[in-house]
Amino acid sequence: MESEYSPPTVWTNDEDSGGAWASINRPVSGATHDKALPVGVHPLQLYSLGTPNGQKVTIMLEELLALGVTEAEYDAHLINIGEGEQFSSGFVGINPNSKIPALVDQSGDTSIEVFESGAILLYLADKFGHLLPKDIAKRTTVLNWLFWLQGSAPYLGGGFGHFYAYAPAKFEYPINRFTMEVKRQLDLLDKQLAVNKFIAGDEYSIADIAIWSWYGNVVLGKAYDAAEFLDVASYKHLLRWAEDIAERPAVQRGRIVNRTSGEEWEQVPERHSAADIDNVLKLKP
Repeated sequence: MESEYSPPTVWTNDEDSGGAWASINRPVSGATHDKALPVGVHPLQLYSLGTPNGQKVTIMLEELLALGVTEAEYDAHLINIGEGEQFSSGFVGINPNSKIPALVDQSGDTSIEVFESGAILLYLADKFGHLLPKDIAKRTTVLNWLFWLQGSAPYLGGGFGHFYAYAPAKFEYPINRFTMEVKRQLDLLDKQLAVNKFIAGDEYSIADIAIWSWYGNVVLGKAYDAAEFLDVASYKHLLRWAEDIAERPAVQRGRIVNRTSGEEWEQVPERHSAADIDNVLKLKP
């Protein structure tokens, strides 16, 4: 056990102890600089980055397009959070919480601004009538799991992922604390998928999109390099589901939008037409 930390009477921000994201994390909200956001030609304008939260929305949009919903055409503009672009006046004007993703629907007479990834999934599902059942019981089950994800993923990303992969030093207590919770979550998902094809039953839904973007990426070894540490091979039903979802063409397309790392065929920094994704996918050996 490392030497015990004694909190001060009043906390102050020490950027030197903040690790990889110290330069952009801060204890106040609001814009740091004036900059307007770019606007494309499609009805939907997405401002995002290819993190799990960003992937939720781009996968959803690609699934809608695959279903023939042409009104779901979108421009995906890159927001480089490492450079603090989420603190521009334009982005804060859409999302005062300064977190990606944020969506502007300009298809009507008045633009509608939507932030928080779960809210965007729900908005798009309701707007276009897909990937969320109409039946009240089935719809409620999907929403149960969507909101479970929104409450659980911070333990996976901000908790486990931060202390295991990003913190400036590794400490046993926080890693053990968050690993315990993540393992419980993986076990929960595994048991749910032992008796269901998809997360909320027999139908693919926004619950699958939301949960796969976080937990699917982790168990497939695409996040935090922690698959072995978490013994993901022991969650056979969860792995089956994660692999099945990963084979969906819309998932393969959506997961690479607004991405700036990985192989060259996994990076589509900005998406303004289907060809932007098509051209990158052609690079895959």
